[in-house]
Amino acid sequence: MRHSYFLDVFWKHFCTNRMAMAGAAIVLGMFLLAMIAPLAAKDPGAIDIAHRLEPPSLEYPLGTDDLGRDVFSRILYGARISLLVGFVAVGIATVIGIFLGALAGYYGGWVDSLIMRFVDIMLCFPAFFLILAVIAFLEPSIWNIMIIIGLTGWMGVARLVRAEFLSLRERDFVQAALALGASDYRVIFRHILPNALSPVLVSATLGVAGAILTESALSFLGIGVQPPTPSWGNMLIAGKQTLGTAWWLSAFPGLAILITVLGYNLLGEGIRDALDPRLKE
Repeated sequence: MRHSYFLDVFWKHFCTNRMAMAGAAIVLGMFLLAMIAPLAAKDPGAIDIAHRLEPPSLEYPLGTDDLGRDVFSRILYGARISLLVGFVAVGIATVIGIFLGALAGYYGGWVDSLIMRFVDIMLCFPAFFLILAVIAFLEPSIWNIMIIIGLTGWMGVARLVRAEFLSLRERDFVQAALALGASDYRVIFRHILPNALSPVLVSATLGVAGAILTESALSFLGIGVQPPTPSWGNMLIAGKQTLGTAWWLSAFPGLAILITVLGYNLLGEGIRDALDPRLKE
């Protein structure tokens, strides 16, 4: 009953936030476009030199590239890559962050000190340059990109979970569970963690946008998703050479990145405001 009331209050505040609803609509729209790509798009790798560098038209809504490939189809398939990277990378970071943050916040003492000093060390390195350094020693592939982004992005989640655990572990319901003989595992995962996930949900939503931007930047630099696999980042770098004559090659992938990242940021801010209405002005 309590969970039902919480969801009702959350949904009420979320639905009254127009920016949050706009973000949710953008995210849902990108999902739908990515899902229907095999049905609505042409072969993203089909080369047709006879139609190279054609501007947007009825046949090619977003034009064609220097090999005659349909830009609209490549953007739809690039959305699948970007969303996959975003969710897998954030999933890895969230799992690691929750696990280490829960241990640090629940046990405290030397466990907390050891984990948080490790977090501090990781935060000393600029994340993007750390990713660049690691990828330099590995083969550039979508799976390596997802894993590396996930392994270098968990520190914020760990800090959030630790702070929540430090507060919740002193609550009466936790002390009652311990008095009844509940194991540490049950107390952490059954009693405390479900009550500590609100900030994690917000962080994960915003993290998807960050992961998409990171993947796009790596692909733009040529060390991310490799051609001919379509990615918004490598589409941007491909359009750089013909920016003066074929503006659509860079404009539409860049717009796709902008809209998607904006949608996730709006959604994350809306979820944050709905979970804690006191944050709203």
